[in-house]
Amino acid sequence: MTGHIALLDGGLGQELYRRAGQPAHPMWSGKVMQDQPELVETVQREFIDAGARILTVNAYALTPTRLARDGQRAWFEDLQTRALALAHAARRSAEADTNAVQIAGCLPPLTGSYVPDTRPFETLKAEYREIVAIQSAGVDLFLIETMSAIAEAQAATEAALEAGKPVLLAWTLSDDALGQLRSGESIAEAIASVADYDLAGLMFNCSRPEVITAGLSSLSDLTIPYGGYANGFTSVEPLKPGGTVDALQARQELDEARYAEHVMDWINQGAQIVGGCCEVSPAHIARVDQRLANAGYARTHLACV
Repeated sequence: MTGHIALLDGGLGQELYRRAGQPAHPMWSGKVMQDQPELVETVQREFIDAGARILTVNAYALTPTRLARDGQRAWFEDLQTRALALAHAARRSAEADTNAVQIAGCLPPLTGSYVPDTRPFETLKAEYREIVAIQSAGVDLFLIETMSAIAEAQAATEAALEAGKPVLLAWTLSDDALGQLRSGESIAEAIASVADYDLAGLMFNCSRPEVITAGLSSLSDLTIPYGGYANGFTSVEPLKPGGTVDALQARQELDEARYAEHVMDWINQGAQIVGGCCEVSPAHIARVDQRLANAGYARTHLACV
């Protein structure tokens, strides 16, 4: 073996949207879970069977702020609990040894993807604490993902670390200005802003794979595991908070083989945590898993990296 790679799942929300056959809704994968909960378990099980060893709960669109805007704030506890239960059901029903798969809690942008949340820090932290409190007992670690700005990432990180479980943090990068978060803050500033936190890993996510490849050199001096998981969108610019994902288009040329090539490029740069984000299917993850196997890597979860 040449090393251990923690293999995340892929783009659950977009895969659910594609299969559900429903009109796009601002609640995105949360709406699918309300109407077709069995589909969530099916897709999550497929990601595990494809090789994923870290499975993220389907709670990306279930923040109190988003539910208050796009559904009902009162649904928060029920939907979060349902998302946890489905992830555990998927792990139980998968072909893989359940001990080989970790379940990650999901701490997403509170208002919407790709746009920095400019509310006061303590407001952000209090809402993240609500999510952590309800997810903590049912997860093995927390994944803070698609963070557009330093302040929201710090708020989520401080809330997650209070649970005493491993915490992964992932920033989303500008697709146009290399070396920057979507907020315009630099990658260097972002890394420095979380240097004193006891993170288990740092990543870039939900950006074009080419942008993640360019950004990974900024993480090479870290003493903790790092990596990335990209999206397959042509552009994220059309999507605004409260909007629907039918505004976005997938890159047709980013098939399973090409995506796996990008992932192997990241690993060649030292990445130890990889996976996929929006538009990355179980088939993509299966191809990544095969490439890793062919290269002699042990596919594992975070605790073994």
